Amino acid sequence: MKRIAIFGSTGSIGTQTLSIVEEYQNRFNVVCLSCNSNADLLFEQVTKFMPKKVAINDIESNHPLNDFCQSNNIELIVGANASHQLSQYDDIDLAINAIVGSEGLIPTFNIVSNNIDLALSNKESLVLGGHIIMPMTNNQTANIIPVDSEHSAIFQCLVGEPKNSLKKIILTGSGGPFLNRPIDSFDTITKEEALNHPNWDMGNKISIDSATMMNKGLEYIEALWLFGIKREQLEIVIHPESIVHSLVQFVDDSYKAQLGIPSMKVPIQYALSYPERLNNNSGTLDFDKINQLNFSAPDFNRYPCLELTMDLFAKGGNSIPIMSIANDYVVELFLNGEIGFIDIANTIEKTVNKFHSQDEPTIEDLIQLNQEIKVYLDSH
Repeated sequence: MKRIAIFGSTGSIGTQTLSIVEEYQNRFNVVCLSCNSNADLLFEQVTKFMPKKVAINDIESNHPLNDFCQSNNIELIVGANASHQLSQYDDIDLAINAIVGSEGLIPTFNIVSNNIDLALSNKESLVLGGHIIMPMTNNQTANIIPVDSEHSAIFQCLVGEPKNSLKKIILTGSGGPFLNRPIDSFDTITKEEALNHPNWDMGNKISIDSATMMNKGLEYIEALWLFGIKREQLEIVIHPESIVHSLVQFVDDSYKAQLGIPSMKVPIQYALSYPERLNNNSGTLDFDKINQLNFSAPDFNRYPCLELTMDLFAKGGNSIPIMSIANDYVVELFLNGEIGFIDIANTIEKTVNKFHSQDEPTIEDLIQLNQEIKVYLDSH
Protein backbone atom coordinates (compact mmCIF):
# COMPACT_ATOMS: atom_id res chain seq x y z
CA MET A 1 0.00 0.00 0.00
CA LYS A 2 1.39 3.38 -1.05
CA ARG A 3 1.74 5.86 1.83
CA ILE A 4 0.89 9.37 0.64
CA ALA A 5 0.96 12.95 1.89
CA ILE A 6 -1.27 15.62 0.38
CA PHE A 7 -0.24 19.25 0.65
CA GLY A 8 -3.18 21.53 -0.13
CA SER A 9 -5.75 18.84 0.62
CA THR A 10 -8.76 21.19 0.77
CA GLY A 11 -8.23 22.73 -2.67
CA SER A 12 -9.49 21.48 -6.03
CA ILE A 13 -6.58 19.11 -6.71
CA GLY A 14 -6.44 17.95 -3.10
CA THR A 15 -10.12 17.07 -2.85
CA GLN A 16 -10.06 15.23 -6.19
CA THR A 17 -6.98 13.32 -5.03
CA LEU A 18 -8.80 12.19 -1.92
CA SER A 19 -11.80 11.07 -3.98
CA ILE A 20 -9.47 8.79 -5.94
CA VAL A 21 -7.88 7.53 -2.73
CA GLU A 22 -11.34 6.74 -1.38
CA GLU A 23 -12.11 4.77 -4.53
CA TYR A 24 -8.88 2.77 -4.20
CA GLN A 25 -8.59 2.37 -0.43
CA ASN A 26 -6.70 -0.90 -0.84
CA ARG A 27 -3.88 0.88 -2.70
CA PHE A 28 -3.34 4.18 -0.87
CA ASN A 29 -2.93 5.14 2.76
CA VAL A 30 -3.17 8.84 3.63
CA VAL A 31 -0.41 9.60 6.14
CA CYS A 32 -0.31 13.43 6.06
CA LEU A 33 -2.73 16.24 5.18
CA SER A 34 -2.15 19.98 5.06
CA CYS A 35 -4.09 23.11 4.16
CA ASN A 36 -4.02 26.86 4.64
CA SER A 37 -7.13 27.71 6.67
CA ASN A 38 -10.17 25.61 5.68
CA ALA A 39 -10.38 23.92 9.06
CA ASP A 40 -13.94 22.62 8.59
CA LEU A 41 -13.13 20.67 5.43
CA LEU A 42 -9.80 19.52 6.82
CA PHE A 43 -11.65 18.21 9.88
CA GLU A 44 -13.93 16.15 7.61
CA GLN A 45 -10.91 14.77 5.77
CA VAL A 46 -9.07 13.90 8.96
CA THR A 47 -12.03 12.03 10.44
CA LYS A 48 -12.43 10.05 7.23
CA PHE A 49 -8.80 9.20 6.45
CA MET A 50 -7.19 9.31 9.93
CA PRO A 51 -3.69 10.47 8.95
CA LYS A 52 -0.72 10.45 11.31
CA LYS A 53 0.09 14.13 10.85
CA VAL A 54 -1.93 17.23 9.95
CA ALA A 55 -0.80 20.80 9.27
CA ILE A 56 -2.81 24.02 9.01
CA ASN A 57 -1.63 27.60 8.93
CA ASP A 58 -4.64 29.21 10.58
CA ILE A 59 -7.23 27.64 12.88
CA GLU A 60 -9.32 28.88 15.81
CA SER A 61 -8.25 27.54 19.19
CA ASN A 62 -11.71 26.12 19.91
CA HIS A 63 -12.13 24.32 16.58
CA PRO A 64 -13.05 20.63 17.11
CA LEU A 65 -10.11 19.52 14.94
CA ASN A 66 -7.79 20.38 17.83
CA ASP A 67 -9.46 18.04 20.31
CA PHE A 68 -10.02 15.32 17.71
CA CYS A 69 -6.34 15.15 16.82
CA GLN A 70 -5.31 15.14 20.47
CA SER A 71 -7.82 12.37 21.31
CA ASN A 72 -6.72 10.21 18.37
CA ASN A 73 -2.96 10.66 18.71
CA ILE A 74 -2.73 12.64 15.45
CA GLU A 75 0.05 15.21 15.39
CA LEU A 76 -1.39 18.64 14.59
CA ILE A 77 1.01 21.33 13.35
CA VAL A 78 -0.42 24.85 13.55
CA GLY A 79 0.99 28.20 12.51
CA ALA A 80 2.41 30.13 9.59
CA ASN A 81 4.09 27.80 7.09
CA ALA A 82 2.93 24.67 8.91
CA SER A 83 3.22 22.74 5.64
CA HIS A 84 6.95 23.52 5.55
CA GLN A 85 7.42 21.64 8.80
CA LEU A 86 5.17 18.79 7.72
CA SER A 87 7.07 18.38 4.44
CA GLN A 88 10.19 17.38 6.35
CA TYR A 89 8.49 14.11 7.34
CA ASP A 90 9.98 11.33 5.24
CA ASP A 91 8.09 8.15 6.18
CA ILE A 92 5.98 8.29 3.02
CA ASP A 93 6.17 6.90 -0.51
CA LEU A 94 4.55 9.74 -2.46
CA ALA A 95 3.82 13.41 -1.76
CA ILE A 96 1.23 15.37 -3.71
CA ASN A 97 2.01 19.09 -3.71
CA ALA A 98 -1.25 20.84 -4.57
CA ILE A 99 -0.51 24.07 -2.71
CA VAL A 100 -1.43 27.12 -4.79
CA GLY A 101 1.22 29.73 -5.52
CA SER A 102 4.68 30.47 -4.17
CA GLU A 103 3.97 28.82 -0.81
CA GLY A 104 4.48 25.45 -2.50
CA LEU A 105 8.22 25.97 -3.07
CA ILE A 106 9.56 24.92 0.33
CA PRO A 107 7.50 21.69 0.52
CA THR A 108 8.75 20.74 -2.95
CA PHE A 109 12.34 21.48 -1.87
CA ASN A 110 11.97 19.36 1.28
CA ILE A 111 10.28 16.45 -0.52
CA VAL A 112 12.94 16.33 -3.23
CA SER A 113 15.68 16.65 -0.61
CA ASN A 114 14.28 13.55 1.09
CA ASN A 115 14.31 11.61 -2.22
CA ILE A 116 10.56 10.98 -2.11
CA ASP A 117 8.40 10.60 -5.22
CA LEU A 118 6.62 13.90 -5.88
CA ALA A 119 3.33 14.35 -7.71
CA LEU A 120 3.71 18.01 -8.59
CA SER A 121 0.71 20.25 -9.13
CA ASN A 122 2.41 23.38 -7.79
CA LYS A 123 4.03 24.78 -10.94
CA GLU A 124 5.45 27.74 -9.03
CA SER A 125 7.95 25.38 -7.37
CA LEU A 126 9.91 25.04 -10.60
CA VAL A 127 9.13 28.53 -11.84
CA LEU A 128 10.72 29.94 -8.68
CA GLY A 129 13.32 27.31 -7.96
CA GLY A 130 13.84 25.08 -10.98
CA HIS A 131 17.52 26.08 -10.99
CA ILE A 132 17.76 24.72 -7.43
CA ILE A 133 15.42 21.73 -7.49
CA MET A 134 16.16 20.02 -10.79
CA PRO A 135 19.94 19.65 -10.20
CA MET A 136 19.06 17.95 -6.89
CA THR A 137 17.30 15.17 -8.79
CA ASN A 138 20.33 14.17 -10.87
CA ASN A 139 21.71 11.68 -8.35
CA GLN A 140 18.40 10.57 -6.86
CA THR A 141 16.04 7.70 -7.58
CA ALA A 142 12.78 9.48 -6.81
CA ASN A 143 10.47 10.67 -9.59
CA ILE A 144 8.80 14.03 -10.18
CA ILE A 145 5.48 13.15 -11.79
CA PRO A 146 3.64 16.21 -13.12
CA VAL A 147 -0.04 16.60 -12.30
CA ASP A 148 -0.90 19.55 -14.57
CA SER A 149 -2.86 18.06 -17.47
CA GLU A 150 -0.42 19.42 -20.08
CA HIS A 151 2.74 18.28 -18.35
CA SER A 152 1.19 14.94 -17.50
CA ALA A 153 0.38 14.55 -21.19
CA ILE A 154 3.98 15.29 -22.17
CA PHE A 155 5.28 12.96 -19.46
CA GLN A 156 3.02 10.16 -20.69
CA CYS A 157 4.06 10.70 -24.30
CA LEU A 158 7.74 10.43 -23.36
CA VAL A 159 7.50 7.28 -21.23
CA GLY A 160 9.64 4.60 -22.87
CA GLU A 161 11.15 6.97 -25.45
CA PRO A 162 14.94 7.56 -25.63
CA LYS A 163 15.90 11.05 -24.39
CA ASN A 164 17.71 11.87 -27.61
CA SER A 165 14.59 11.14 -29.70
CA LEU A 166 12.72 14.27 -28.62
CA LYS A 167 12.72 17.15 -31.09
CA LYS A 168 9.99 19.46 -29.81
CA ILE A 169 7.20 19.83 -27.28
CA ILE A 170 3.90 21.48 -28.20
CA LEU A 171 2.14 22.81 -25.11
CA THR A 172 -1.57 23.39 -25.61
CA GLY A 173 -3.81 25.98 -23.95
CA SER A 174 -7.53 26.61 -24.23
CA GLY A 175 -7.19 30.38 -24.53
CA GLY A 176 -9.38 30.86 -21.47
CA PRO A 177 -12.72 32.66 -21.27
CA PHE A 178 -11.65 35.64 -23.40
CA LEU A 179 -10.33 33.90 -26.50
CA ASN A 180 -12.89 35.61 -28.74
CA ARG A 181 -13.73 38.70 -26.70
CA PRO A 182 -12.84 42.05 -28.33
CA ILE A 183 -9.57 43.29 -26.84
CA ASP A 184 -10.87 46.84 -26.60
CA SER A 185 -13.43 45.63 -24.03
CA PHE A 186 -10.88 44.06 -21.66
CA ASP A 187 -11.02 47.10 -19.40
CA THR A 188 -14.59 46.12 -18.43
CA ILE A 189 -13.83 42.48 -17.53
CA THR A 190 -15.29 41.58 -14.13
CA LYS A 191 -14.02 39.08 -11.58
CA GLU A 192 -17.02 36.84 -12.24
CA GLU A 193 -16.32 36.77 -15.99
CA ALA A 194 -12.64 35.99 -15.44
CA LEU A 195 -13.49 33.12 -13.09
CA ASN A 196 -15.86 31.52 -15.60
CA HIS A 197 -13.57 29.17 -17.53
CA PRO A 198 -15.29 27.47 -20.49
CA ASN A 199 -13.73 24.01 -20.00
CA TRP A 200 -12.14 23.55 -16.58
CA ASP A 201 -13.40 23.80 -13.01
CA MET A 202 -10.51 25.26 -11.00
CA GLY A 203 -9.79 27.36 -7.94
CA ASN A 204 -9.91 31.18 -8.10
CA LYS A 205 -6.16 31.79 -8.47
CA ILE A 206 -5.67 29.32 -11.32
CA SER A 207 -8.87 30.48 -13.03
CA ILE A 208 -7.59 34.08 -13.15
CA ASP A 209 -4.19 32.85 -14.33
CA SER A 210 -5.96 30.99 -17.12
CA ALA A 211 -7.90 34.11 -18.11
CA THR A 212 -4.64 36.11 -18.43
CA MET A 213 -2.79 33.04 -19.75
CA MET A 214 -0.20 33.60 -17.05
CA ASN A 215 -0.99 29.99 -16.24
CA LYS A 216 0.38 28.97 -19.63
CA GLY A 217 3.41 31.16 -19.09
CA LEU A 218 4.13 29.40 -15.80
CA GLU A 219 3.60 26.05 -17.51
CA TYR A 220 6.04 27.13 -20.23
CA ILE A 221 8.76 27.67 -17.59
CA GLU A 222 7.82 24.48 -15.76
CA ALA A 223 8.11 22.44 -18.97
CA LEU A 224 11.58 23.82 -19.71
CA TRP A 225 12.78 22.63 -16.30
CA LEU A 226 10.86 19.35 -16.11
CA PHE A 227 11.91 18.04 -19.48
CA GLY A 228 15.34 19.64 -19.76
CA ILE A 229 14.71 21.28 -23.12
CA LYS A 230 15.74 24.56 -24.76
CA ARG A 231 13.34 27.40 -25.53
CA GLU A 232 13.44 26.67 -29.25
CA GLN A 233 12.17 23.14 -28.49
CA LEU A 234 8.98 24.42 -26.86
CA GLU A 235 5.96 25.83 -28.66
CA ILE A 236 2.60 27.04 -27.32
CA VAL A 237 -0.59 26.64 -29.34
CA ILE A 238 -4.17 27.62 -28.58
CA HIS A 239 -6.52 24.63 -28.61
CA PRO A 240 -9.96 25.77 -27.38
CA GLU A 241 -11.52 22.28 -27.19
CA SER A 242 -9.05 21.16 -24.45
CA ILE A 243 -9.04 17.61 -25.81
CA VAL A 244 -5.43 17.34 -26.96
CA HIS A 245 -3.65 18.03 -23.69
CA SER A 246 -0.22 18.38 -25.34
CA LEU A 247 1.97 16.81 -28.03
CA VAL A 248 5.58 15.84 -28.57
CA GLN A 249 7.48 15.77 -31.87
CA PHE A 250 10.31 13.28 -32.35
CA VAL A 251 13.45 13.57 -34.46
CA ASP A 252 11.83 11.50 -37.22
CA ASP A 253 9.06 14.16 -37.36
CA SER A 254 6.42 11.83 -36.03
CA TYR A 255 4.12 13.15 -33.28
CA LYS A 256 2.57 11.64 -30.20
CA ALA A 257 -0.36 13.28 -28.37
CA GLN A 258 -2.34 12.53 -25.23
CA LEU A 259 -6.10 13.10 -25.52
CA GLY A 260 -8.92 13.02 -23.03
CA ILE A 261 -11.90 14.91 -21.66
CA PRO A 262 -11.13 18.12 -19.71
CA SER A 263 -10.86 16.41 -16.31
CA MET A 264 -8.07 16.61 -13.77
CA LYS A 265 -8.95 13.19 -12.38
CA VAL A 266 -6.97 11.37 -15.09
CA PRO A 267 -3.61 13.12 -14.55
CA ILE A 268 -4.04 13.03 -10.75
CA GLN A 269 -4.78 9.31 -10.81
CA TYR A 270 -1.88 8.64 -13.19
CA ALA A 271 0.49 10.44 -10.81
CA LEU A 272 -0.84 8.44 -7.87
CA SER A 273 -0.58 5.06 -9.57
CA TYR A 274 2.54 5.60 -11.73
CA PRO A 275 3.98 3.51 -13.31
CA GLU A 276 0.68 1.58 -13.32
CA ARG A 277 -2.68 2.67 -14.73
CA LEU A 278 -5.98 2.17 -12.92
CA ASN A 279 -9.55 2.10 -14.16
CA ASN A 280 -11.17 5.53 -14.28
CA ASN A 281 -14.88 6.28 -14.33
CA SER A 282 -14.70 10.05 -14.81
CA GLY A 283 -15.78 9.91 -18.45
CA THR A 284 -14.38 9.31 -21.91
CA LEU A 285 -14.26 11.00 -25.29
CA ASP A 286 -17.18 10.55 -27.65
CA PHE A 287 -15.56 10.82 -31.08
CA ASP A 288 -18.96 10.88 -32.80
CA LYS A 289 -19.54 14.29 -31.23
CA ILE A 290 -16.12 15.78 -31.95
CA ASN A 291 -16.56 17.60 -35.22
CA GLN A 292 -13.16 19.29 -35.36
CA LEU A 293 -10.07 20.18 -33.35
CA ASN A 294 -8.69 23.71 -33.72
CA PHE A 295 -5.14 24.96 -33.21
CA SER A 296 -3.72 28.47 -33.57
CA ALA A 297 -0.82 30.61 -32.41
CA PRO A 298 -1.44 32.76 -29.30
CA ASP A 299 -2.17 36.46 -29.82
CA PHE A 300 0.20 38.31 -27.48
CA ASN A 301 -1.93 41.47 -27.70
CA ARG A 302 -4.66 39.41 -26.06
CA TYR A 303 -2.31 37.69 -23.61
CA PRO A 304 0.43 40.13 -22.51
CA CYS A 305 1.21 38.00 -19.42
CA LEU A 306 2.22 35.12 -21.68
CA GLU A 307 4.52 37.29 -23.77
CA LEU A 308 6.00 38.83 -20.61
CA THR A 309 6.83 35.40 -19.21
CA MET A 310 8.62 34.26 -22.35
CA ASP A 311 10.57 37.54 -22.58
CA LEU A 312 11.62 37.42 -18.92
CA PHE A 313 12.92 33.87 -19.17
CA ALA A 314 15.28 35.05 -21.88
CA LYS A 315 16.27 37.97 -19.64
CA GLY A 316 17.52 35.61 -16.93
CA GLY A 317 18.54 36.45 -13.38
CA ASN A 318 15.74 36.57 -10.84
CA SER A 319 13.10 38.07 -13.14
CA ILE A 320 10.97 34.92 -13.49
CA PRO A 321 10.76 34.27 -9.71
CA ILE A 322 9.84 37.93 -9.15
CA MET A 323 7.14 37.66 -11.81
CA SER A 324 5.68 34.52 -10.23
CA ILE A 325 5.68 35.93 -6.70
CA ALA A 326 4.20 39.23 -7.89
CA ASN A 327 1.50 37.40 -9.81
CA ASP A 328 0.28 35.71 -6.62
CA TYR A 329 -0.33 39.06 -4.95
CA VAL A 330 -1.54 40.90 -8.06
CA VAL A 331 -4.22 38.26 -8.68
CA GLU A 332 -5.39 38.83 -5.10
CA LEU A 333 -5.58 42.56 -5.80
CA PHE A 334 -7.79 41.86 -8.82
CA LEU A 335 -9.99 39.41 -6.93
CA ASN A 336 -10.41 42.00 -4.17
CA GLY A 337 -11.45 44.65 -6.70
CA GLU A 338 -8.38 46.84 -6.10
CA ILE A 339 -7.16 46.77 -9.72
CA GLY A 340 -8.72 46.05 -13.12
CA PHE A 341 -8.08 43.07 -15.36
CA ILE A 342 -5.85 45.00 -17.77
CA ASP A 343 -3.77 46.24 -14.83
CA ILE A 344 -2.55 42.73 -13.99
CA ALA A 345 0.24 42.46 -16.58
CA ASN A 346 1.37 46.09 -16.13
CA THR A 347 1.60 45.75 -12.34
CA ILE A 348 3.61 42.54 -12.62
CA GLU A 349 6.02 44.10 -15.11
CA LYS A 350 6.56 47.17 -12.90
CA THR A 351 7.32 44.88 -9.96
CA VAL A 352 9.88 42.93 -11.98
CA ASN A 353 11.59 46.16 -13.02
CA LYS A 354 11.72 47.25 -9.36
CA PHE A 355 13.40 44.09 -8.03
CA HIS A 356 15.27 42.61 -11.00
CA SER A 357 18.92 41.58 -10.75
CA GLN A 358 21.12 39.23 -12.75
CA ASP A 359 21.75 36.96 -9.75
CA GLU A 360 19.97 33.61 -9.54
CA PRO A 361 18.16 33.57 -6.19
CA THR A 362 18.79 31.10 -3.37
CA ILE A 363 15.96 29.69 -1.27
CA GLU A 364 16.70 32.39 1.31
CA ASP A 365 16.62 35.05 -1.42
CA LEU A 366 13.21 33.82 -2.57
CA ILE A 367 11.78 33.96 0.93
CA GLN A 368 13.06 37.53 1.32
CA LEU A 369 11.77 38.52 -2.13
CA ASN A 370 8.34 37.20 -1.23
CA GLN A 371 8.21 39.48 1.82
CA GLU A 372 9.60 42.53 0.01
CA ILE A 373 7.28 42.17 -2.99
CA LYS A 374 4.24 41.83 -0.72
CA VAL A 375 5.19 45.03 1.11
CA TYR A 376 5.82 46.83 -2.17
CA LEU A 377 2.47 45.85 -3.70
CA ASP A 378 0.57 46.58 -0.48
CA SER A 379 1.98 50.11 -0.53
CA HIS A 380 1.10 50.77 -4.17
